[in-house]
Order: sequence, then C-alpha cells, then structure tokens
Amino acid sequence: MKRIFTLLLSLLLVLPLASCGGTEQQNLSTPSEPAQIPNQIATVPSDNTSPEIAPPEEFILINGGTFQMGSPDSEAWRSEDETAHTVTVSDFYISKFELTQAEYQAAMGRDPSFFTGDDLPVENISWMDAIHYCNTRSTQEGLTPAYTVNGQSVSWDQSANGYRLPTEAEWEYACRAGTETPFNTETSISADEANYWGHYPYLIEDNYFSQGNLETKPGVYRQTTVAVGSFEPNAWGLYDMHGNVGEWVWDWYGSYDTAAQTDPTGPVSGTRRVYRGGGWNDFAKNLRSAYRATLPPDSASFNLGLRLVRNAVSGGGSVESSSAQADGQTDGNILIAYFSWGGNTRGIAAEIQRQTGAELFEIQMVTPYSTDYNTVLDQAQQAQNAQDRPELSTHVEDMSQYDTIILGYPNWWASIPMPIASFLEEYDFSGKTIVPFCSHGGGRFGQSLTAITKLVPDAVLGEGLAVSYSGGSGLSGDVTAWLEENNIPAN
Repeated sequence: MKRIFTLLLSLLLVLPLASCGGTEQQNLSTPSEPAQIPNQIATVPSDNTSPEIAPPEEFILINGGTFQMGSPDSEAWRSEDETAHTVTVSDFYISKFELTQAEYQAAMGRDPSFFTGDDLPVENISWMDAIHYCNTRSTQEGLTPAYTVNGQSVSWDQSANGYRLPTEAEWEYACRAGTETPFNTETSISADEANYWGHYPYLIEDNYFSQGNLETKPGVYRQTTVAVGSFEPNAWGLYDMHGNVGEWVWDWYGSYDTAAQTDPTGPVSGTRRVYRGGGWNDFAKNLRSAYRATLPPDSASFNLGLRLVRNAVSGGGSVESSSAQADGQTDGNILIAYFSWGGNTRGIAAEIQRQTGAELFEIQMVTPYSTDYNTVLDQAQQAQNAQDRPELSTHVEDMSQYDTIILGYPNWWASIPMPIASFLEEYDFSGKTIVPFCSHGGGRFGQSLTAITKLVPDAVLGEGLAVSYSGGSGLSGDVTAWLEENNIPAN
C-alpha cells in the first residue's frame, strides 16, 4: 500500500497478541552472542563474467551455481509455498547493501520513506516504484534500461546492462551464501546479527513461557530501520539479507515449479509480487531464507525497500509480465467483518460502523478461544503453526451483495488469527475489495497482509489501517482519514 498505516510508532514494549489487554512483556533476556558466519561453498563461475559496463564498487560478483531453493519439510514455521526444489542460477552482480535514501533521492528527486536518514534504507516504495528507479538510474548512468513499462505490464530485456531487481531465485541463492539452514547465520539469528523485532527470536512461539530451550534469547526491538551495513555480512559479503527492510524481487507470486530449473523468472502473470528477507518489525520466523512475502505491485510499506542487481553474463530474450488483477469495486454495499478477542478490534469496528453506517458482522468460532490471556497465547501460536481452520458459528448469508469488505483483526504472532483464514476461505472474494484494519501492540500489520493476499489472490487489497491497541483519542480522526483514502463514503 502507498501509505500502509497512519499512526506513530508505539514506544511501549509489547505482547504478541496486540488486542489482548494492556499488560506488557517485561524483563526480557539479553541477546545471545552472534553466531559464527558459515563458510562459503565453492561455486563454479561461468565463462563470461564481464558486463559491458562494470557496476559500482559496492556490487559483488556472485558466482552462479546449483542449490536447493525453498525449505525442507522439517524446518519449523515453514509455509506450504516453500517446496524445496533444485535451481541453478548464472553469475550476477548484486549490491552489498540495501538501496539507501540518499541514492533514491539522487535519482528520483524525492524520498518517500517513513524513517528518514541518508544512510537508512529507502522504504515505503511499491514494486512499480522500484522498477522506475532501476530504469531512471540506468538512463542517468548511460546504461540500457532493463524494463519497458506499459501500464501494469512490464517486460524485462534480459540482455540489458542496466540496473534491475533480482529474481526470487537469485535473491535466495545470494542470501543463503551456501547455507541450507533457516538463516545464513545457521539455525537461528539474534538481534545482534540483524534488525528485527528482537523480542521474538526463532522458535519463541513454542517457548514463550519457558525460554531455556531457545538457541537465541529475546533481544532488543529497535522499532526503526538502521543504517545499511550495521551488522556483519553473510559469507559472500552481503549485508542485511535478513531484516531491516524486506526487498522486492522480480517474480509474481505463485507455486514453485518443482522440476529442476535454470534461471527461473517466475509466473508470467499474477496479482501479487514477491518480496524477501523480512523487516525491522518482523518476527525471526519471517526472516528465514525461504520465507516468501507478497503484496500487490502498486502497494508500498514502511518496511519494504530494494537491493539492486546487474547482469554479469550475456543474456538474451525478453520476459513478458502482466497483471491478472481485476479492478475492485468500492461504490457498492460495504460489510465490516471483524474478529476480536480482547475488545480492541471490536471497538475500532464500531467506530468504522458509526462513520459509514455499513453493516457490522462479527466472526465467531464454534469453540471460542480461552478467556485466559496466557492460555490464548499458546492456543493462537499452536493454531498458526498447524494452520488450523476453526469452525465458525457465524456466517454471511449472501456475500455476493457486498463489493467492499472492511476486514478487522488483532495482529497475533505477526499474522492473522486463524478464524480470519476460515472466513476468507468460506466465500468467493474474486473482484471484491478487501480493506484491512488491525489492532496491534507495536508490530503494525506484521505479515498479516501477506497472509491475506495468499488466501484471496483474486481480491483487490485496499489501503490498510494499523491501530495501536484501541486507538485512543485519535481513533476517530484516523478512521476518517483512512476511509477517505479508500474512497469509502461517510454517513
């Protein structure tokens, strides 16, 4: 989304169930010592590794090779879309660093970032913004632009020597740097090794009340991006492949072709583009080398930027890419559907209903979650881990009458509660507009938007509103501005 939220950062240390009361997590352990970076696995370079014009010094030549893309079935918190398969990539150049705000400003004459600083990574840019940046900088430096843009269709000239986005396969190959473990720091990653929501290291979900078994203990949550290159690089000299900001890649989102692939470029069309690596507000599980996040190509986020690539071998041919997204409807009937546990989301939904007069629908389960906070913490993470689809006790009689669904939920464990998944899978949302809002305790949307877009790829995603806890005295104004942004009429 071009502006994915409207509220200031919460300065409180927060709990994983954003809507569950006001108790805060205290006395978290200090982070563990950084893990040793694994040794590089030798790869075989191709015969031609000299582009027509050499890239800047901050680019590194990545020698091509063959690797297992995706994750094994045994990897904790993996998703079904990470099926392991054999991929071979050719040589390519990739920047050591995420693109900075100074670099973006120099080429585009503006800085869209939420956090500001020349050496901070640029963020709050859409996939289309990233494409335009690549072409603009290429032209400014006398290079051949890699992309031709025609409306929502973008073609990639693989012979061009200009700047481009990595493919999903190139990104994962470079991130792994020869490793086969969940992170390029091996089996876990600490807040001393990457910028993420350090309160929630890998496997914290399974060990929240008993952290003695954790390889990496909870650490600092910085609540902001940091200067690129602030942590040790991976074994191939690349910085911030995990955390800080997610990074757009070329590919449309879709299921992997599990046959052996060479230089795959993803589906020829789709509705969501992929981004990788996780950001400053993500849990460690969503920083894994294999994790795939998605958003529409015209959406932007405060934790999403890019990393540049250049060809290192002579290529040929053109990759055509077009959007399969239908236009959404925003001028018909509106339904406010929400799930609430502690009441915060319910209160926000009521304010939206007051301002719009739209019908209100509460998503409820046949077997509700426990009313005890500590118990529901376990229930929520276990349900996410198993990808449960709890049976719902409430149902919309005729979903076809609604063009816009305003969808609300608490950000639980950096994603959607599973009753939301049950709701989204119960109806056909093709061509409808889903406008999300969430209550949170510091993580804003987390990866909940990715979860929604994967479940309903044929729906149009509207601009979202992330509300800290119940929203406080500013809720009414924030809702008003958000509704205007989505062209949703008030009473």
